Amino acid sequence: MIKPLNQKPILLIIEDDRGLQNQLRWHFDQYETIFAENRQDAIAALRLHEAAVIIQDLGLPPDEDGVDEGFKCIQDILRISPSSKVIVMTGKTDHENAIRAVGMGAYDFYHKPVDGNTLDLIVQRAFHIFDLEADNRRLTLTNQAPLEGLITNDPQMLKICRQLEKISPTTVTCTLLGESGTGKEVMARAIHQLSPRKNKRFVAINCAAVPENLIESELFGYEKGAFTGANKMTLGKVETANEGTLFLDEIGDMPLNLQAKLLRFLQERVIERVGGRSEIPVDVRVICATNKDLQKMVNEGSFREDLFYRICEMTVEIPPLRERQGDKALLARHFQLKFAKEHGQNVTGFTQDGIEAIEGYNWPGNIREMENKIKRAVIMADGKYITREDLGLAEAGELSLNLRHVRQEAEKNAILRALSITDNNISAAAKLLGITRPTFYDLIKKYEMPISTHLPHTDED
Repeated sequence: MIKPLNQKPILLIIEDDRGLQNQLRWHFDQYETIFAENRQDAIAALRLHEAAVIIQDLGLPPDEDGVDEGFKCIQDILRISPSSKVIVMTGKTDHENAIRAVGMGAYDFYHKPVDGNTLDLIVQRAFHIFDLEADNRRLTLTNQAPLEGLITNDPQMLKICRQLEKISPTTVTCTLLGESGTGKEVMARAIHQLSPRKNKRFVAINCAAVPENLIESELFGYEKGAFTGANKMTLGKVETANEGTLFLDEIGDMPLNLQAKLLRFLQERVIERVGGRSEIPVDVRVICATNKDLQKMVNEGSFREDLFYRICEMTVEIPPLRERQGDKALLARHFQLKFAKEHGQNVTGFTQDGIEAIEGYNWPGNIREMENKIKRAVIMADGKYITREDLGLAEAGELSLNLRHVRQEAEKNAILRALSITDNNISAAAKLLGITRPTFYDLIKKYEMPISTHLPHTDED
């Protein structure tokens, strides 16, 4: 959280003893102290003031139903503001509950009666750690743009970034393959920005968005009088991009009759305007993109084979968002910061259930869908934190990060893959997995995998 200059750091103190409140208010005069006497008031104060550090008396009185308010308060604070530092205060003999609170996520604990010097050090260190973590998050967001406009932490995507860095200085024709909304145009622009042509124009045309009878004139331009309404000579996208980069998006939707003309341009680097007779040389870098299976289209006869090989001198397959490790929450926070600033909204982050919904959702529309949902949520959010409901993801699957479950699923998948690769040969599968046959059988038994189905071969070592 960024504070205005000369504003005191906010310290939230949850304590129902009025005498201790006065003592702490006097002692912490270097902070803006906010007091709350119960869990409800504490949560309201946290939402209003976004306190970085909170001192909480663990011995809050129970609610009407007898529920321990102290531990419930810690849970609520960390759900609403996970980065806040909670320091719990307990009695001298209540060491066990203090340890339990730290296990729940509290930053530190302190035993009453209050010793000012010790508590000062704990609070100062908590503010220092909070500021360091905030700086680290800002730096992380800054450094996670390996290419201009591209935000990622996924190893597969970072590998693609290295490929694009190698491709960019060349003149090779590159085709980007991937589902709609995965960021193909962002990557095309990144290639342009890394190339020697970065100071020239980047011109994009969506081949699926232009009517079939107009796409030729859009690409190659036309002479005056070439057709009704052609009152002047007009340059096409190819000539406009001269000495720069031409991005042909959705190349798989280009009509067959125009594919031959595009192929000639790519081979000869000359064009003829519609209605013209002279050849015009053009120096342009071409990048293509599509969400279609071009190889399948070639086999079906709906895409020219010679054009396919010409535009696929280099291909890059972009994974969908659902397959990118760690990118969902990273991109969500990027869009939240971007749209909060653009629209002047006081939205500072996500609730825990909001992040879990983002991680649990499959994102069939990829990054474009996420961008739209985050923008709407930033505008429509009632509080400072975006919830699952604000995102419209109330039905999204629950996030499962249980390490034991993840490990078990990985082991089962590895066993099935090994059996598939070795045609159910037990010895070969065990060797491939780097385990012994007895261990292999133990795993089969552990995961209750039917041997009669999966292990028809009982070969000897």
